[in-house]
Amino acid sequence: MIKPFVAAALIVLLSGYQAAAQTIYPIDRAAILAGARFDFKVEFPDRIDPAKLKITVNGEDHAAAFGQPGTFVEREDGKDQSALMLRGVTLTKPGNVTVEVSDGARSRTIGWTVYDTGPRKAKNVILFIGDGMSPSHRVAARLLSKGIAEGKSLGRLAMDDMPHMALVATAGSDSIITDSANAASAYATGHKTAVNAMGVYADRTASPFDDPRVETITSVAKRRLGLAIGIVTNTEIEDATPAAMVAHTRRRAAYDEIVEQYFAAKPDVLMGGGSANFMPKATAGSRRKDDVDYIARFRDAGYQVAMTKSEMDASAAKSDTRQLLGLFATGNMDGALDRKFLNGGGVKKFPDQPDLTEQVQAALNVLSRNEAGFFLMVESGMIDKYAHLLDMERAVYDTIMLDNAVRLTRDWARARGDDTLILVLADHNHPNSLVGTINDDMSTTPNVPLRERVGVYEKAGFPNYPAPDADGYPSRVDVSRRLAIFSASLPDHYETFRPKLDNPNELTVKGEQPDTFKANDKYKDVPGVVLRFGNLPAMIGASVHSGEDVILTAAGPGSERVHGSMDNTEVFRVMAEALGLATASR
Repeated sequence: MIKPFVAAALIVLLSGYQAAAQTIYPIDRAAILAGARFDFKVEFPDRIDPAKLKITVNGEDHAAAFGQPGTFVEREDGKDQSALMLRGVTLTKPGNVTVEVSDGARSRTIGWTVYDTGPRKAKNVILFIGDGMSPSHRVAARLLSKGIAEGKSLGRLAMDDMPHMALVATAGSDSIITDSANAASAYATGHKTAVNAMGVYADRTASPFDDPRVETITSVAKRRLGLAIGIVTNTEIEDATPAAMVAHTRRRAAYDEIVEQYFAAKPDVLMGGGSANFMPKATAGSRRKDDVDYIARFRDAGYQVAMTKSEMDASAAKSDTRQLLGLFATGNMDGALDRKFLNGGGVKKFPDQPDLTEQVQAALNVLSRNEAGFFLMVESGMIDKYAHLLDMERAVYDTIMLDNAVRLTRDWARARGDDTLILVLADHNHPNSLVGTINDDMSTTPNVPLRERVGVYEKAGFPNYPAPDADGYPSRVDVSRRLAIFSASLPDHYETFRPKLDNPNELTVKGEQPDTFKANDKYKDVPGVVLRFGNLPAMIGASVHSGEDVILTAAGPGSERVHGSMDNTEVFRVMAEALGLATASR
């Protein structure tokens, strides 16, 4: 028998659980830029009577507060669950907002903060994202590109030599571990979302395209200030980080639809790989599922189209070029190590790919022709791809490449009188650590097991890469004392402790069981190889992201807001305040 006071406690607990079952978007504690557009949605756990529904915003009926009535759906997706949706609403008055929802039986209350911005400080904003760039990548890039003697670096990275720094938390709305989609979406919108989602709150409906949207900084900046918009990457342009600057979907793999959203948004500069999803399906190399030719559509819309570095340079040099589409590979572009030294990856198929620094220079040439200013996102995206494959040398060379692009941009900004806010950070971490060096001098240690060649503490010493060239790249990575960068997340694989000089690392292949992976026998007979049994589930075929904070460095007008510990949604606010986006429409 349940005692009366216990029964009363159970009733309170159960009623609290029911109240929490109502889901409200934007979510509790959301920070909303005054005047930015967003969709408001309430999901009910079951079918409700609309006559009993009451929703207020700071005590005012939601229809009056938002300036439009909501659309009530009695049976969402044909199920016994109701919902209410309002599309494209805004809140313009700064302050705390209380949203109360009641269906007659249950109620829930959440709070938002609507924030204003001061006057505009920056003419331009440039956001550099090293996808998956961990602190170990930054340190390794400094060691290889600058050198070290007697414990002191012989130079600084441009991204580290910036006046303001912060640690940025990266968790998403559904997990402590983010992917590039929801991480980049937090920067682009100032709102949290779930893994695989961008520009939306991931709701319960079956369609990945009807979720509640939140406006991106590219949209607000173009709508309110008339800024030019640039998106530059060396991954497929449809990949999560670049796509998050524009797209609204909870399925990051929807490349065809992301291309359609790019065309609708029409950023002024759009450059990367991924031409396969721009070409009609009948074209060789196409991955589209329809016959639409988006390269032709962009060209017809007035874009200069470049498929090679030579075409990009020629197009950007034209004084009347205001819109540029660059697609330099059917898939991801190749990293610096393959393009400059090893000739691996897809270089033979696409020999005239630009370096990220060259893409950035072309973007600056085009975007700076807009007198109103511009927003530019630049991603060194292959850092992440290589880190997943435990291909540390390629990841580090692409970190050096990112730093070269940052240096170029900072020099460009100084020459203009520093009217540009420049931010450099990762979207998430990889669990990589620099633990020492690997002694691979086979003439002195021919019979020593490979793992015993890992030097730590005083046995680590210093690596002996050749002196870097003018761009900061040593000419060789297969030297006798290399950096030892290891990951804490591992699938089963053969560890060679050696750089892959033919093509990027291929850790795993499909396993015997469906949806599983096993170690790739390609490396089984490499001298000294070690079979490493992983710590990840068999369904994971590569290293995975980690949840540590990422490093943000910043310079230029508005960068003083970067300090201490921040959330990834606050990066959007730093940019919005630098551009004065909330005051622009007054």
